Amino acid sequence: MIVVTGATGTIGRPLVDLLSRAGTPFTALVRNERHGRELGCRYVLGDFAEPDSLAAAFSGADRVFLTSAGAVPTDGEQPMIAQQLAAITAARRAGAEAIVKVSVWRAREGALLAEGAHARIERALAESGLNWASLQPSGFMQNFRTGAGAFTDNGDLIGAYGSGRVSYIGTRDIAACAAALLAAAEPPAGTHVLTGPVALDHTEIAAKLSAWSGRTVRYIDLPPDEFAAKLTGQGLPAGFAADVAALYAEVAAGALEATTDTVERLTGRPPRSFDEFLADLVPAG
Repeated sequence: MIVVTGATGTIGRPLVDLLSRAGTPFTALVRNERHGRELGCRYVLGDFAEPDSLAAAFSGADRVFLTSAGAVPTDGEQPMIAQQLAAITAARRAGAEAIVKVSVWRAREGALLAEGAHARIERALAESGLNWASLQPSGFMQNFRTGAGAFTDNGDLIGAYGSGRVSYIGTRDIAACAAALLAAAEPPAGTHVLTGPVALDHTEIAAKLSAWSGRTVRYIDLPPDEFAAKLTGQGLPAGFAADVAALYAEVAAGALEATTDTVERLTGRPPRSFDEFLADLVPAG
């Protein structure tokens, strides 16, 4: 049996739908009854922030889909690290054979923010004795609809990307890759970098958002230090804002512009384009 953590999230929810349609046995891990009932599938209660709740939640699991929301570091530490390490321990004690984890592209020890945090979790997986696979997506297309992308009060897109391109990927495609690995006959393994079909700069993305929304959306590029100051002005810690700006500078230099064929290799179809992503949200016109 598969246990799906983060089952109500932007990746977990489409994964639940895919597994349901395929008739693949699974259980969704949720934090409250209402969310479980809304999913319309078998669910179990558990909370990463309460490690003792995970033992029963993972009971009977063969494979685990591991994801959790990122957060602003507390005292320099990403809360996600302790939470996912607790989940790995619970899965191993429950007798699970494999974990498929959502990570980030360019995860590596000592890197800033999520890139370093996910690398620490991947190291724990490598030391756990479990079979495991890491999905390392580029930026999410959904960030431009969930609020994770940065917009002005007037709805213009802002950032410090310069002319750097990003091969954004839709979370439905990430979920499809996870479903393929979780349902495979052989235990999942390997690091899989996931991208969309093309890399776009943010002026191009703003133009696509304009065509989709029917109003003009501009991309306003800020120097990294000015962007960091803007984040600090919104209440984020200065160190965190500086790290975010540093990562943006890496993107501006082309860190996320490559594309891969991983989605098609795992699922048998190419990833959706940004235009297709928008068309799925609201019909044109």
